[in-house]
Amino acid sequence: MSGAGGAAACVFCRIARGEIAARKVYEDEDVFAFHDIRPQAPVHLLVIPKQHLPSLYEAGMEQQRALGKMLALAGELARREGATDGFRVIVNTGRVGHQEVYHLHLHILGGPEPLGPMLLRKK
Repeated sequence: MSGAGGAAACVFCRIARGEIAARKVYEDEDVFAFHDIRPQAPVHLLVIPKQHLPSLYEAGMEQQRALGKMLALAGELARREGATDGFRVIVNTGRVGHQEVYHLHLHILGGPEPLGPMLLRKK
């Protein structure tokens, strides 16, 4: 499921390397977090591992440090950006999961109002 061109052409790798501007909210040696350019909620951040990893399908124990850090930072980043009464974390994986950029990323969504149901329930 890797994208054409791999890490060299990957838009999120280019953002993490500073080749494409982003509204950064956090960075360390393992992860990079920034505002989504098409926000779906008042707070909409993306958190990515700096190492190119196409999707959660390809993740393994060797990525546990970055993956754990991504989740561990979610609450702090959400609160700092204004999602003080809860938030949602989404990881879209693969075609069926509607993944658009093939570099693993988690969405942090929140704001002052409830987000609504995650999925429409079938009756």
